Amino acid sequence: MPQSMPVLTELTPELDAFIAEWKDKPGNLIMVLHKVQQVYKFIPRDVALTVSKKLDVPLAKIYGVMTFYHYFKLEKPGDHQISVCMGTACYLKGGDDLLKELESELGIGVNATTPDGKFSIQAVRCVGCCGLAPVITIDGEVYGSLKVARIPEILEKYK
Repeated sequence: MPQSMPVLTELTPELDAFIAEWKDKPGNLIMVLHKVQQVYKFIPRDVALTVSKKLDVPLAKIYGVMTFYHYFKLEKPGDHQISVCMGTACYLKGGDDLLKELESELGIGVNATTPDGKFSIQAVRCVGCCGLAPVITIDGEVYGSLKVARIPEILEKYK
């Protein structure tokens, strides 16, 4: 039985124009993938396929870039993205305990999203707030000098 051809996704006019602008420039793939992620919050497979066709770049190369750089997400993240700093200062001051408490409170592990799609957790190397260690961020808001006991209270703000 012949396989059906995948359907290409129609992109937003803004994204389509961005791809056209970057099509022949060096470094275009990473710039385009950044823009795609900005629009969708991750890189959907059908959009990656459309980008592959528009840039004339093999889909395997696109996935190679997407999986090499941790910034790019292959799955839709939760509405609220939680990053737990695991840099040296944060780790030494209890970052791992914060991570374990978040996992327990939300019922998911690292790089996962709650079933309701509300929260995602990721461990990151450093958020640049070493003086406030240990630190988590939720949607870019920094919570520093954090104790495990405050996690439920902080999460409640986002529920």
